[in-house]
Amino acid sequence: MTETKKPNNKPVVTFKDVSFAYDNHPVLNDVNLELAERDFISIIGPNGSGKTTMLKLILGLLRPQKGAISVLNRRPENACSQVGYVPQHSQVDPYFPVNVTDVVLMGRLGQTRSLGPFRSPDRELAQNALKQMDLDDLKNRSFATLSGGQRQRVLIARALAGQPQLLLLDEPTANLDLTAEIQLHQYLDKISRQTTVVTVSHDISFVTEYVRTVVCVTQQVQIHHTHEMTSDFIQKMYGADIKLVCHDHSKIESEKK
Repeated sequence: MTETKKPNNKPVVTFKDVSFAYDNHPVLNDVNLELAERDFISIIGPNGSGKTTMLKLILGLLRPQKGAISVLNRRPENACSQVGYVPQHSQVDPYFPVNVTDVVLMGRLGQTRSLGPFRSPDRELAQNALKQMDLDDLKNRSFATLSGGQRQRVLIARALAGQPQLLLLDEPTANLDLTAEIQLHQYLDKISRQTTVVTVSHDISFVTEYVRTVVCVTQQVQIHHTHEMTSDFIQKMYGADIKLVCHDHSKIESEKK
């Protein structure tokens, strides 16, 4: 049994004795896990290790065959209105004629009345999300004209417009250049001061100086602070040589050679 608890702050996500399998093929085994509020968490592991399955379990898209999951003190499917999600592949067609503000307003769907135009409070929350991601100057721009990094910031603003207590991101830096990746880490760090941020990535280079907690998934689950990640541990998990770049005594940025 894997026992992984986070003592700081109250937990927003709890796994208790959770196991999950696809067609009798085990993916997660007896996972016990607590993710604390206002933390910046990265779930990492090799492809097929169970990272995306964990994300789907938190979102209530899957149910465990064994154990229980609590999200914001509720069943995952009952907490979805307070969970923001940024998928790896956006459902917004980049060539659809829609501007940045319209995309961010989509984050109010399901949070407001189902019929009629968006109300003033919805537009105000969308504007606040735009400001939080420094997108004010792009609010009237066509989504199709934006760079990859700008589009990702718009999609995060869309999730923030729903006022989530928990923000989940699947491979948020995929296809971004290094400058955009660093900038995105900085935004997520700021967001995590108010909203718990959980990212999922197969790339250990995402474990930057901004990430404060790392969840390592290889069927079983272990939780670490970033300074506890060692080259031996990561090499064992990924089965490859690893280069660790130390920024200071407590924060480690990892990347594959």
